[in-house]
Amino acid sequence: MSIYGSFLSDEQFQCSICLDAFINPSSTPCGHSFCMACISRYWDGSKVCQCPLCKKTFQKRPDLQINRTLREITDQFRSMRGVGREKKSEGADGGIPNGFFDELKKKLPRPLPKIPVKWNHEATDTTLMASSVPNSSPIAFMMPPSGPPPPPPPTYRTSNRRRFTVTGAASSQSLPLCEIHHRGIMIYCRTDRLCICPDCETEDHKDHDTVTVEDQWRDTKAQLSVSEKEIQDMIRQRIGKIEEIKMSVAELELTFERDTAGSVCLFSALVSAIQRSQAELMEVMEMSRRAGEHQADAMIRQLELEVEELRRREKALAELTQLDDALHGVKTFPVLANPPPAKDWSCVSVNSDLGTGTIYRSLAVQVERFQKELRTVAETGFPTLVLEPSPVRTQSRIKRVQEYAVDVTMDCNTSHPRLILSEDMKSVRCGDRHQLLPDNPERFDRVVCVLGRETISSGRHYWEVEVGGKTDWDLGVAKQSVNRKGKIDVTPSNGYWFLSLRDKNKYAFRTEPSTDVPVNLRPQKIGVFVDYEKGQVSFYNVDSKIHIYTFNDTFSECIHPFFSPCTNKSGKNDGPLIITPVTLTE
Repeated sequence: MSIYGSFLSDEQFQCSICLDAFINPSSTPCGHSFCMACISRYWDGSKVCQCPLCKKTFQKRPDLQINRTLREITDQFRSMRGVGREKKSEGADGGIPNGFFDELKKKLPRPLPKIPVKWNHEATDTTLMASSVPNSSPIAFMMPPSGPPPPPPPTYRTSNRRRFTVTGAASSQSLPLCEIHHRGIMIYCRTDRLCICPDCETEDHKDHDTVTVEDQWRDTKAQLSVSEKEIQDMIRQRIGKIEEIKMSVAELELTFERDTAGSVCLFSALVSAIQRSQAELMEVMEMSRRAGEHQADAMIRQLELEVEELRRREKALAELTQLDDALHGVKTFPVLANPPPAKDWSCVSVNSDLGTGTIYRSLAVQVERFQKELRTVAETGFPTLVLEPSPVRTQSRIKRVQEYAVDVTMDCNTSHPRLILSEDMKSVRCGDRHQLLPDNPERFDRVVCVLGRETISSGRHYWEVEVGGKTDWDLGVAKQSVNRKGKIDVTPSNGYWFLSLRDKNKYAFRTEPSTDVPVNLRPQKIGVFVDYEKGQVSFYNVDSKIHIYTFNDTFSECIHPFFSPCTNKSGKNDGPLIITPVTLTE
């Protein structure tokens, strides 16, 4: 018997409460075993029944029964060891002293480690975990000393449930342990989507769809590729949508430029027509008024002369009636009786027609044309080819034109006598008095301006001029052959293309007539771009990177940069125009 008992120890048959061999052992629903008396006394007086080892709580106090198999094994073990259990004087069924449970509840022993099932071929015996006694110690059974090695542990299987073996505890040694049962977590509950241990499955997940963690991981890995492909498809869709949105923004930008340019052209034409008609109308009405007044004055003078003659005749007749000389009266009366020759004024009147009907009819035709174009635009939009003039351009446009920057200087031989140029010919301002300068043919003598020394006869050219702080200025280009003496009409038809500022905030393009333009952001620096072959002169707000306006014309000869700081207006506009180096816009 000592041979068999050598595989067992006293601790494997100890009650965790009294720390003595089991007497009438009983197993709780959570699988732990205690003496019947010990666990009963432990629960007496408690409102909630709890396992001393795993702390599992039972809503209702379990109805415990003696585990007869464990009791027989314990008695057999005691008989092997020759060990009897002396009863304590305090009780015949457990011998536990009074007050023992109160102290034991404060500090309980740690649960014994679970012993895995393993086969020992050399000793030819098997240590098997008693499935009916959870957390119990292994029990030794004899195996025949000879013969082939024992078969692997039996495998049990339930319908639609996981496969498990009695060696499950051995495989759980490298797995994380369940906090409740201290067994390896090797099962996955698909119903609750939890990883659990075998005891959790038995107690809390009965009739659930459970598999081993390895099987669930194999199924999960099969789904990973599908999920990865779905994520990749979503990424591709969103990248495609980003490109689509970017293209939409670019298209929106082009549409904005096209419609802005078209609307500026359309309404500028109407405004110009109205302004032209208004000016012509005022001139015709003024001329008609003056003609009517002149006609009325002439008629009044003639009528006054006739009235004067009639009054003389009236006076003579009155004097004749006073005479006593009958012979003289008879001779004189026939001469005075006939009225003097006079004009028939009954049908004469001043013409009140101002002669504006022709102008109104012409304007009506232009308005009808505008309305027709407006209806066409409302139905089909502006044609794609209409891109200039455009009041707003993007940053990329100004960056492109800056690539054609040239070094521009001013020609002192063309400057007005009041203008003061810097030594490097990059700055100009207007002085208070005329300077003594030779009156050469190239010099302007009436307009306060100066031309650039560079001659533009082909290609593209760009320069920038600082205008900050000034209230008035003119910038642009002019033909080489422009008239420089006396009063000058600075219009494109006379060879001038430039942008003007007046009274600090009134911007205008010197067209015929001048076209006012609102500039929301006051520029500190103006960029001028010339495309000679296309006949374009464009202006930019360099600081805000905005295109302001573009003149379209045809250049038939050389042109030069044009600068006018305007008069200093008693010091209010004495700031200079400065040609600055071009820095490429980021």
